[in-house]
Amino acid sequence: MRRVISIALILQFFIPTFAQTQSATPASASAILGFTSANAATERGWEEKFRAIPSPENQRAYMEKLSARPHHVGSPYDKANAEWILSKFKEWGWDAQIESFDVVFPTPKTRIVEMLEPTRFTAKLEEPTLPNDPTTGQKSEQLPTYNAYSRDGDVTAPLVFVNYGVVEDYEKLQRNGVSVKGAIVIAKYGHSWRGIKPKIAAEHGAVGCLIYSDPADDGYAQDPVFPEGPMRPKDGVQRGSVMDMPQFPGDPVTPGVGATPNAKRIPLSEAPTISKIPVLPISYADAQPLLAALRGPVAPEEFRGGLPITYRLGPGPAKVHLKVEFNWDTKKVYDVIAKIPGAVEPDIWIVRGNHHDAWVNGAEDPTSGQVAMLEEARALGELLKQGWTPRRTIVYTAWDGEEPMLLGSTEWGEAHADELRQHAAAYINTDGNGRGYFGAAGSHSLESFINGVAKDITDPEKKIPVWKRQQAQEISEGDKDARKDARSRADLRIGALGSGSDYTVFIDFLGIATLNVGYGGEDNGGIYHSIYDDFYWFTHFSDTDFSYGRALSQTVGTAVMRLANADVVPLRFGNLSDTVAKYTTEVKKLLQDRKDSITEDNTRIDDGVFDAVSDPKRPTFAPPKKPVPPFLNFAPLDNALATLQKSAEACDKALSSATSAPQSFTPEQWKAINIKLIAMERLLTSDAGLPRRAWYKHLIYAPGWYTGYGAKTLPGIREGIEQERYVEADQEITRVANALTALATSLDELSQIVRNVSTQRSGITGGIFRVGGDVSAPKPVYTPDPNYTEEAAKAKLSGVVVLWVVVGPDGLVQDARVTRPLGHGLDETAVSTVRTWRFQPAMKDGNPVRVQMNVEVPFNNQR
Repeated sequence: MRRVISIALILQFFIPTFAQTQSATPASASAILGFTSANAATERGWEEKFRAIPSPENQRAYMEKLSARPHHVGSPYDKANAEWILSKFKEWGWDAQIESFDVVFPTPKTRIVEMLEPTRFTAKLEEPTLPNDPTTGQKSEQLPTYNAYSRDGDVTAPLVFVNYGVVEDYEKLQRNGVSVKGAIVIAKYGHSWRGIKPKIAAEHGAVGCLIYSDPADDGYAQDPVFPEGPMRPKDGVQRGSVMDMPQFPGDPVTPGVGATPNAKRIPLSEAPTISKIPVLPISYADAQPLLAALRGPVAPEEFRGGLPITYRLGPGPAKVHLKVEFNWDTKKVYDVIAKIPGAVEPDIWIVRGNHHDAWVNGAEDPTSGQVAMLEEARALGELLKQGWTPRRTIVYTAWDGEEPMLLGSTEWGEAHADELRQHAAAYINTDGNGRGYFGAAGSHSLESFINGVAKDITDPEKKIPVWKRQQAQEISEGDKDARKDARSRADLRIGALGSGSDYTVFIDFLGIATLNVGYGGEDNGGIYHSIYDDFYWFTHFSDTDFSYGRALSQTVGTAVMRLANADVVPLRFGNLSDTVAKYTTEVKKLLQDRKDSITEDNTRIDDGVFDAVSDPKRPTFAPPKKPVPPFLNFAPLDNALATLQKSAEACDKALSSATSAPQSFTPEQWKAINIKLIAMERLLTSDAGLPRRAWYKHLIYAPGWYTGYGAKTLPGIREGIEQERYVEADQEITRVANALTALATSLDELSQIVRNVSTQRSGITGGIFRVGGDVSAPKPVYTPDPNYTEEAAKAKLSGVVVLWVVVGPDGLVQDARVTRPLGHGLDETAVSTVRTWRFQPAMKDGNPVRVQMNVEVPFNNQR
């Protein structure tokens, strides 16, 4: 065990005039995280002007324009929309251009689903036109119902119902004696991302997959169906990608590099993210005859949906023929990139995005988010005309190709990876918007920041801060821990990010601090990725007056302005360390719960319990015996986390102190601090990536291998436990611990930079340097002497003295020295090393004890 000593060396010294105290002052009501008091007042003035500008009427007009026709990747209206968005940015004073990439985007040429036994039935695979909804009739421009990146296939096989098709469902099937090997599975949408369903089915030997929307989830069981209500009608179908995104998103043949004309491409036949079996989505009207024809065991209660049938598992006697063929074409995606250059720190970028492509007309997804972003851009353009300039460069992005699987954002991020890692401070994403509560998820280094923003935005329905309304919602709907946190924590917790939108490349691949935000939760909706997601539906059943669209513009625009203008980029790390501690507790509990569950199941198997309780008329079967999870050594993670918590607290305090004493810093010093700050999130990534998926580099957040969009936190550790890869989980503990330690070290270095600047420029006199504990590099800590006066200082030598202590790997002090550094009008010869000590600490009962040394420092006044 490493020995830790506590040694203080105390030095009395003199420096110029005592100008201020180190005590904290109460934050004023106008304080903004990262801003000095003077600049906070200026910022609030500009923010008030900004938040008055976004117009619900403009957002309505933008939506009517952008969703007027289908605009999927490769369609004429997709390109026309990109060009129109470009023209608006230019009109509003932004420097804007379109960047295009060449990506594989399959569209269907053959789609057949038919039941051959016990009766014949052919699925319609068609969403009908509604006479009162004009855009539903644009048949020649609409993509048919299909799943992009399904492989071609022509299979005939018995049908098996697999509920939502997640891992736990297959365990239930096994208990009921049902196998999917050689079968076509039919799964409900929900409880995981759609691409996981064929992935797990293929792993269990299935040859095809159908996915349908059950009315219990987004149909008539929830609310009246469209057009009388907001929910999915019986013939409505959810399109969507089934690319194996947990390996990597973006163009399937250019992994890790931008899909530019000269990019190296792998053969399509070798693309690992194409599904392993053919897949097709169907409506619940088409699903009902197939499910009704199944026999076999009655489905467990949790499998049953809202159709008026007895849900059974199969296999058979229903036999289904599934055939799909695709045009595997290369299409262009059109990303609109617009910039406002920064006036002080132009090499630091704040990036904000929302996509513009849709599966069909896409009023809700994504246009409701896109129109909010456009009003932000217009409002910022208006501020430019009034003399406002951002401190840092602002980059607004309207992505193309998000729906097929994050094509435009991923390719742009990969193509610009080096400069983004160097320059990007943060990325803020939206992707559609609704009516209701504010929600945010993302990097927990931005948790305090986004809480501060939410406290300054007024909810359009309740006329209270959206933060307060979200707090009330968490107290009302949350579990015991969530209620406690909502009542007691200074900041509401934000969620973790998995995938499913354009933030993925920024946080997971590039290690850029990221947020995804939006409003919702008050309106049901069942038109996702259908032809019914259009202007008519949105203006009848969602944010009909666009008041929450305006709130979204105000929220994200305020966030962008603060990130762009703060003296110190508002990344803070106390909440990050607190959240990682929470995740650590969760994975420890996960391991213990698995130990307990497996031990109990194995005991029941040995005791014959499962066989004894099986009903002979409805037999069930014992699960297979599993090895009990071994001990995992969490000590490295616990130690790293303890270090990080201390370092994060100290750094957050140092940064707060810096903005309370702004006269201590020059613009160059603020910039140096910010450059170091924006690199912190990168330290939580690994160049090697996660096990079996090197593209995903973040060690704290990732989309789940078997959840897709759903986040896995501490993913290498958590999924190692879940997937019984215990040696791997042990290795991942060490990797995460090393990353946290590296972050703590960098935070300590930043704290020291801030303290050094404050000490050298503040004019404080008299005091001591204390260095104690286990430090691995010279780290001076300044504590003022309250008994020392300005008058006494004037009678003594003016100078700056720094005490350095070096502690060796065995925890013993090796060197201590006092230096007089450069600066304050002294030339390079003015460095005075006055003494060096080498000693062992005092010991008592075999333990190190505190040692104090008083050092008199002789200075030659001529030096």
